[in-house]
Amino acid sequence: MELNAIQKSLLKEVAELDALPVGAYNIRSNGQSAARNTTDEIDIVTKTDKPGIDIIIKPGTKKKSVHIPVIISESGLKENVYNDFFIGEDCDVTIIAGCGISNCGGEDSQHDGIHSFYVGKNSRVRYIERHYGEGTGRGKRLMNPTTVVELAEGASMDMQTSQIGGIDDTLRVTNAVLGENASLAIHDKILTEGEQHAKAEMHVEMNGDGSNCDIISRGVAKEHSLQEVVIGIEGNAACSGHAECDSIIMDKGVILATPQLKATNVDASLIHEAAIGKIAGEQLIKLMTMGLTEKEAEDMVIQGFLR
Repeated sequence: MELNAIQKSLLKEVAELDALPVGAYNIRSNGQSAARNTTDEIDIVTKTDKPGIDIIIKPGTKKKSVHIPVIISESGLKENVYNDFFIGEDCDVTIIAGCGISNCGGEDSQHDGIHSFYVGKNSRVRYIERHYGEGTGRGKRLMNPTTVVELAEGASMDMQTSQIGGIDDTLRVTNAVLGENASLAIHDKILTEGEQHAKAEMHVEMNGDGSNCDIISRGVAKEHSLQEVVIGIEGNAACSGHAECDSIIMDKGVILATPQLKATNVDASLIHEAAIGKIAGEQLIKLMTMGLTEKEAEDMVIQGFLR
């Protein structure tokens, strides 16, 4: 794999990689597979009917990881990629994804990724996905990630998803279905600035007794950017669901938060909390008395909020 300085920087931003990782991985660069490695426990197979890969994790696989980052450094490149994860029973794995776009040209660059997870009985998955954009060109940086999750009995998934800057327009969709005693945690973070627009739609359907979900959304809208967050939880069994949407609004930013709760079972317990506000003046003053400028103080508060 030969990557230039820009591509290496993108890989560092979205996957925290300075070199090829240990274990299974597939690195996609400018629409092509740039590097791949499989192991005895984890196989990665190129799809034959559409762009993307199948990641097959054998039952009983423990303490293993898979890296599947995507980087785009060509202006005007647009792609739609389908990645399916088949995770056997009794697994404990970490999956690191994410996409970085550097666009220094005049045409829009776009990555639409559809990730589907089929998690077997009693398996545990930690999923980390970061999105990042940069570049000085007039072309936009566009990302539209879709995540589909099916959790079998006793399975659990911890999703850490973030848009850490530089994306002009995005629609982030997550749909999950939970079986008996399954558990899902989603921690989603978005930062927008300039004229950027970000919309996040998350919907969790709990169909099994003892299932539960915890969704936490944090957003910061700066300058003239717009954020929309829609969180829906549906309880169709004796289950529990919690959603929390906290946002900081700055400058002329706009934030719209919409809760949607639906219960069809008398033993479903669903809670939604939402708050939108500005950075407290006393926070800035305290930090500025320590020698920080107002801009540095704001950045520190935002970093802590989105951590």
